[in-house]
Amino acid sequence: MKQKLLFVLLLCIGVIMQAPLHAQGFLKKLKDKVEKKAEDVLDKKIADKTGTGSNGGTANGNPNTMPTTRNGRPMNTAGEGLKNSTVPDVLQQITDADLAYSKQQFGEARFSIQQALLGVELQIGKQLLASLPLEVAGLPKDSAEDRVMSTRYGWANLSIQRVYQKDDQQLSILIGNNSMYAGALDMYFGFAATQSNGETQNTKQIRVKGNKAIIQFEEREGYTVLMQLGTSGMITFKGINFNNEKDMMDAVQQFDIDSIKKTMGEQ
Repeated sequence: MKQKLLFVLLLCIGVIMQAPLHAQGFLKKLKDKVEKKAEDVLDKKIADKTGTGSNGGTANGNPNTMPTTRNGRPMNTAGEGLKNSTVPDVLQQITDADLAYSKQQFGEARFSIQQALLGVELQIGKQLLASLPLEVAGLPKDSAEDRVMSTRYGWANLSIQRVYQKDDQQLSILIGNNSMYAGALDMYFGFAATQSNGETQNTKQIRVKGNKAIIQFEEREGYTVLMQLGTSGMITFKGINFNNEKDMMDAVQQFDIDSIKKTMGEQ
């Protein structure tokens, strides 16, 4: 059993290292499944030796036994999570930074400036979401899936997400501003040019309202359109259960790309 599991893991890792970019998403999911299977096998072996069952209790399923992780630590089963943070007041944070700086409290001044920048980014994200269509290709927006994420200070990694869905059809848009996208886009566009010369073309270069973009299709993932956003940003459209390329592109064309670029401060 161990040899078989090891062989599958090595095979998965080898395939991932040699796979082209457009297959990485699928292979990552495959790798995750293999790793999950490996963990399940280890858990079962430990359970067989220690007499603990899959419910975290004893093999007899004693409900009074506290659920534990594989290393014996208690497993969390309670807690309501965290509440959404209040968007920082930009003007107040700037005032606080100025006051802290005058007192030579440079750490406090830096923190307040970071909070001010965070507040600006979140406001930009909310403004951009408000400008997006309420419905695209007959799919209404799913307000519960609206996201504005700023994971670093200083306009380094701002992401905005919206999802449109009806029944089993879905269109999502993810707008990201990150310097690492610049290099990734070069690789994607170069790869698309190579694929365009192949017999089976599931990746190709296109234009979206005059902007360089790539469209991909994978049977399990549907359509993906990657569009360059200025020098360090990218817009990703993902369409699930669209009938054909034309339907997907018609949906993408409903977005005001120039307005998005202007709001994000991209040229």
